Amino acid sequence: MNNAFTMPSLRPIVSLFLLLLMLTPAVAQQKAIVAGPMTGSVELRDAIIWLEVAPTVKNAAVRYYKNGQPGSSRTETYTGELGKRYNPIKIQLVNLEPGTTYQYEIVLNGQKASLPRALHFTTKPLWQYRQPAPDFSFLTGSCAYFNEPAYDRPGVPYGHDSSIFETMAATPANFMMWLGDNWYTRDVDYASIPGLEYRAHRDRSLPVLQPFLQAMPHYAIWDDHDFGPNNANKSYIFRDASREVFTRYWANPSFGEKGEGIYTRMSYSDVDFFLLDGRYWSSAGEMADSIGGQPNPAKKMYGDAQMEWLRNALLQSNASFKIIVTGSQALNPISIFDSFHHFPIEYHSFMNFLREYKIPGVLFLTGDRHHSEVVKLPREGAYPLYDITSSPLTSGVGGVLRGNEKDNPYRVPGTLVVTQNFSKVTVSGEKGDRKLKVVFIDKNRKELATFEVGQKELR
Repeated sequence: MNNAFTMPSLRPIVSLFLLLLMLTPAVAQQKAIVAGPMTGSVELRDAIIWLEVAPTVKNAAVRYYKNGQPGSSRTETYTGELGKRYNPIKIQLVNLEPGTTYQYEIVLNGQKASLPRALHFTTKPLWQYRQPAPDFSFLTGSCAYFNEPAYDRPGVPYGHDSSIFETMAATPANFMMWLGDNWYTRDVDYASIPGLEYRAHRDRSLPVLQPFLQAMPHYAIWDDHDFGPNNANKSYIFRDASREVFTRYWANPSFGEKGEGIYTRMSYSDVDFFLLDGRYWSSAGEMADSIGGQPNPAKKMYGDAQMEWLRNALLQSNASFKIIVTGSQALNPISIFDSFHHFPIEYHSFMNFLREYKIPGVLFLTGDRHHSEVVKLPREGAYPLYDITSSPLTSGVGGVLRGNEKDNPYRVPGTLVVTQNFSKVTVSGEKGDRKLKVVFIDKNRKELATFEVGQKELR
């Protein structure tokens, strides 16, 4: 009798135990992925997949195949070191076909990772000499502060609602361009290399970011807060360590030259993007702009090597729009904050270069200021230059409504946005008459302001 009574009562327990055994690998795999996966640089025939894995992961790989064709899958295995405190990794997928959508899976310790959404990316189309330049769009923004009360300043939290990243994840676009201050180091972070590593690891791993990281490819530059302390410059003693952290947590096509800086270039359709580094070589902002009425030759923002690279890259470009991406505003003549024009030896030399060589299609895309706007800089004998500033994503709003910038005469009317926002930029139109449209959007998908400029206006 006792056996007849006991056996049925154990069946639910045994079933639960078996279910837990079945679920354990999936749960373990989810915990093994700390952040991501995120697609980084995507080209015509290759793509970089980034993710961070836990120290317990012994091996990692990406299995990928053309959309809907799992039987033709291939696998690329990570060959670097694992098992460290933080393990951000990048795996490059090669020999892809242009203009093709690929699905991919993460394989950790020999098992497919269980993730809440399907992963995919699409390689760039091979349109040159074959068809008109494809229309496309991208998202952009800067200043993403994620609160961590134990290490934040006392008082009102500086970080605001991070649900804007959920909105961005649901906004169709071909890629995201991060404009700097992508995380904010605190006093406890930037005084040591482990602190720099911790901040990137902690902020990148937040759950609210994961759907957005997985939604589209991502490219990035930095500004002072993800480089080091506020207004950090080339004197920062951990600038090389900070560069190492940046290169481990982003998957740009390249990072500077000769192991220095992070500048690079990428293209999409008929637009070239020149991603600049305004921190690694920057003089202190407190240094005098001019001495004796002449530009201070010692005060530089980008450095000689980077500026030489930029000039040659612009001359080589045949793009309809040439977008210079940099953390600080570039063209706002009345800004008292970090801005390219406060480094006049480089600024005037570059402006003369643009005029002398009649470089068409140049625009600036910037962040940093904790408000969004478009600044228009007239030029005698040349087309006006535009500085499109997109900020902030989640951090505090700046004081632009006070002081000399409240009624900035260089601001394009109707473009000022003083709240958390991101931008969607769309490039479309016929050959020779392409249009670039910017829409500033808040977390509730409300369109706050718009700006449009045509290719013909930038000649």
